[in-house]
Amino acid sequence: MNAIQLLLLSVSIFVLGSILSLILSGFKQAARIVSGWLGAIASIVGLIAAIQALVAVPAPLNLAGQLPFGNFTVQMDGLSALMVGIISVVSLAACIYSTSYLAHYADRNLGMLGFFTNLFIALMLLVVTVANAFYFLIFWEMMTLASYFLVIFESEKKESVQAGYLYMLVAHAGTALIMLSFFIFYSSTGSFDFSAFRQAQLSPILRDLVFLLGFIGFGAKAGVVPLHIWLPRAHPAAPSHVSALLSGVMIKTAIYGILRVCVDFLGASVLWWGMVVLFFGVLSAVLGVLFALAEHDIKRVLAYSSVENIGIILLGVGTGMIGLATRQPVVALLGFLAALYHTLNHAFFKSLLFLGAGSLDYRLHTRNLNEMGGIGKLMPLTGLSFLVGALAMSAIPPFNGFVSEWFTYQAFLTAGGGQEIVVRAMLPLCAMILALTGTLAVMVAIKTYGGAFTGPTRSKLAGQASEVPGAMLTGMIFLAVGCILLGICAPLIIPVLSNVVTGLLNTSAVSVAQASWIYPVVQGQGVLSAPFILILLLGLLVVPVVLVAVYNGYKAGRRFVKDPWACGYGYTSQMSVSSSSFDQPVAVTFSALYALRSGTKKPLEAIASWSRRARAAFSRMEPVIENGIRRPTTRAVEYLGQQIQALQMGDIRMYCLYIILTLAILLIVIFR
Repeated sequence: MNAIQLLLLSVSIFVLGSILSLILSGFKQAARIVSGWLGAIASIVGLIAAIQALVAVPAPLNLAGQLPFGNFTVQMDGLSALMVGIISVVSLAACIYSTSYLAHYADRNLGMLGFFTNLFIALMLLVVTVANAFYFLIFWEMMTLASYFLVIFESEKKESVQAGYLYMLVAHAGTALIMLSFFIFYSSTGSFDFSAFRQAQLSPILRDLVFLLGFIGFGAKAGVVPLHIWLPRAHPAAPSHVSALLSGVMIKTAIYGILRVCVDFLGASVLWWGMVVLFFGVLSAVLGVLFALAEHDIKRVLAYSSVENIGIILLGVGTGMIGLATRQPVVALLGFLAALYHTLNHAFFKSLLFLGAGSLDYRLHTRNLNEMGGIGKLMPLTGLSFLVGALAMSAIPPFNGFVSEWFTYQAFLTAGGGQEIVVRAMLPLCAMILALTGTLAVMVAIKTYGGAFTGPTRSKLAGQASEVPGAMLTGMIFLAVGCILLGICAPLIIPVLSNVVTGLLNTSAVSVAQASWIYPVVQGQGVLSAPFILILLLGLLVVPVVLVAVYNGYKAGRRFVKDPWACGYGYTSQMSVSSSSFDQPVAVTFSALYALRSGTKKPLEAIASWSRRARAAFSRMEPVIENGIRRPTTRAVEYLGQQIQALQMGDIRMYCLYIILTLAILLIVIFR
């Protein structure tokens, strides 16, 4: 079977899993097992299809004339194959995890949950592989609808229903803009096929309009600031394995859409397009990490962190678009390479962290970091997996997040040497902002991991926690190993992603790796070896142990008092650093920016509040206009009229005099 046939087989198994889950709704355990394991099998088939397509791009499957409303075409070029691989890997971990995790929802309709989960994954696979705009929009809307029912799964909770409503509102607004952009292509080509869109001859104004419609429409689904208001509410509302799919995969379909429309169809030939993407990338990265730092609900922390990482991905996309517009192919390659690598990496570590958050909720029945603490010694494998995800999120070498951000820096530095003044000014500034974002991301990781797994326990349930079941651990460990391998094995992965980028840009292949080293096309600019960094880090861990052994062990003996020194007072858990106390200095420093967050925390209430304030402002403005403008103007006009009336004497001789004087003045003016 070729790659496309395997893809369709994967979709079919997902659909079968959804139908069987629905049939088994009355048998909750059976529905949970069938849904999870059929989803895992389908994910493995999808992953094999992606690997085959990355090795050799298959011919598209075109069912011309078989279905109404245009050609149903399935393609798996490099970009689509990469997205299929990302979806399949995360789905595999989430489906295995769900077979035990959903015991947490024993009183729910697990058959319905399995139906929408499997259908949701199948639709994501179709979204990134269908090559016809009509069917793309159909699958896009069906994907949104399936994810909506997953978000409101706990429909008895008011916040879940509100989150689902807000998500649908933003998603449908974005879909309307995407639809308009496709209709512009259709009006020019007379076809909904993507192949026709690439040949469209649009005027500059229409090209600009399509870019704006496509970027804003897909940006709403990606959670780009300021269209992110749905994301920190919808992702925490869903079950944790669904949150992993939403944050790790679904928002990446929007990145796929941006690349497909703005780069593949339009060619990204206008400089200000890249600058716009870069600006919103900076905005999302900075505000996302700041908002994450101020949260204490662990799933909201991770949701805002997804906003930050979408911003980092857009930094790479924007830099790549600038490289295309300024005819710098190396900059374009590095920018898109960094974006796609971070897309892959974020799918791994953010899905891992959401599964870890679900494990904590599974045992502690709380998502509040201030009610956790000390879980590391009670849930060691969960804690170790979560630590790997936190280090990867912080871009700590040699984990995968470090490599993709390194390529982003290299793209900035390379683009900074161009000819355009605005580019030379903006790109180094973006590098500085990315460095600030990275620093704050480390604080988020320390706060999240430290608040949950270290220190004293802060609740009764935290002190009684135990390790989660094996299936949940398997899903987390699978992704944790992936985070490590994607960093260490970067010299093997980067050439594959480079081929995806060159296929997207229709350029020849370039060399970006050699042996254990990777470099930004030009070897003299910089090199990186993740395996070598790993060896050095392991050396730093081994050397102290060797020194202790050489010098006959510990001389000072061991401390037997378990409680830390508290200046002579009896130690209590309230004395330790909590999540709230950790982020308090940053909250004070950036209080002006956090004022924006208060307006987006409850966006529906904020809109109503803005409406009330606007009406109140207009009501106060009306007497000001009446007393300060209308009445003085009326009095001035009346006074002037009274003065003019004095000239009307009622004597015809006076009127003749006025006429003579007027004529005299006109003659003097003219003949002078």
